[in-house]
Amino acid sequence: MLKENRRLFKIFNCITEGILIFLSYLIATYIRFDILYGDHPMLWIAWNRLCFLGLFCYIVVVLLLYYLTNQYRYRAITKPDVLMVGKLCIVDFVGVLMLTAFLYVTRVVDFSRYAIFWFYLISTGLLIIKRIAFSVAFRHYCRKGHYYINVIVVGNGTLAEDYMKSVKKRPNLGIRIVGYVSRKEKEKLGISLGGYEDLDEILQDRNIEEMVIALESHEVQFMPKVIEAGEKAGVKISIIPFYNNYIPRHPSIDVIGNSKLMNIRQIPLDNVVLAAIKRSMDIVGSIVFIVLSSPVMLIVAIGTKLSSPGPVLFKQERVGRNKRPFLMYKFRSMRVNADETTGWSKDVDPRKTKFGSFIRKCSLDELPQFFNVLKGDMSLIGPRPEVPFHVNHFKEEIPLYLVRQQVRPGITGWAQVKGYRGDTSIRGRIECDIWYIENWSVFLDIKILFMTAFGGMINQEKLN
Repeated sequence: MLKENRRLFKIFNCITEGILIFLSYLIATYIRFDILYGDHPMLWIAWNRLCFLGLFCYIVVVLLLYYLTNQYRYRAITKPDVLMVGKLCIVDFVGVLMLTAFLYVTRVVDFSRYAIFWFYLISTGLLIIKRIAFSVAFRHYCRKGHYYINVIVVGNGTLAEDYMKSVKKRPNLGIRIVGYVSRKEKEKLGISLGGYEDLDEILQDRNIEEMVIALESHEVQFMPKVIEAGEKAGVKISIIPFYNNYIPRHPSIDVIGNSKLMNIRQIPLDNVVLAAIKRSMDIVGSIVFIVLSSPVMLIVAIGTKLSSPGPVLFKQERVGRNKRPFLMYKFRSMRVNADETTGWSKDVDPRKTKFGSFIRKCSLDELPQFFNVLKGDMSLIGPRPEVPFHVNHFKEEIPLYLVRQQVRPGITGWAQVKGYRGDTSIRGRIECDIWYIENWSVFLDIKILFMTAFGGMINQEKLN
């Protein structure tokens, strides 16, 4: 229910802000072509079918930019701050620049720079006012108690404690914990309402709307009685299973007869349609990038050849999808050495050439990997592939390490745009990779491409 409510919040804000942008256009063009023209209104210049079609495309692009820059995160919606307002101004400015450039190059319609200027000021101002007003109204609504649901927690173990701490840290969830029910009292949990045998009487309170069952493994024998009491009282029931730590963020359930099978590690790309979409994006994207970067690759190839003796391309065995090995291509950035199969590059590495250090700093050494993408060994976006030596080493030390091998490795990924490049925390990198795999979407891939283009290509390694 919480997830559905947040989705509705996003949809509502997306629709209302699209409407406000449309109204901003009408107001800006009215000012420019009616008020400023006096007795000779010329609204026909801006109020026609072609202009409105272009405005619709602009609104779609800007709303997509809002999404990619986290403008519709739940916290940003309910509690905007100066940073979010600044992001809004920047995104609107970028959108207007893109619109101006498009109109200037294509000349599909006559346009007024004054109208675009007024449009930027009015649309940005209206959106800021709307977000602040919505935030104030939302907080007032919460203070009145209309948004909150009253919840009791059944259990007093680690599961119950973690849940109650999480709710307390997130007051904007709209959850008010009335108290807890358990066999023994635990002072730090708050108000004890009684034991399991008192549930029938406790649930007679009409203010209790939901019951969260957080029984530990040694208390599962009480589950039937607890659920029966909740159903009898007509309250909503949620269960935190005692194997909570093994459940992914987005579990799926298959039903075979009376058996419900929970998939511990099902990912979006298990869907053949979504996998086909991602692969199509990889093929088209790799071809485009190869064509666009071919002059740069030629210059880098010449520079690599002149920098030190050895081949232009560095081919190294890496572990790909389903643990299958493949040869990954890179421009050689180091002198030929004996540690090519096991050595991990460092911030300051004597093996790197001066030219190699430069191309690594700008990630130009990775351009040949677009051919790996085209072949199907890699994807544009995904976990970075490792050499077999490191895979065999880390799979014994880091839980879930091999989960990242369920998808194609990528040229860039969520871990890379979050700063985990080169000689950085392997655990932090794996956490980012697992999060990406479980939360994959087309929009997430586009977002990572944007983040890579605007800052993610610069490596933190120092120049030799």
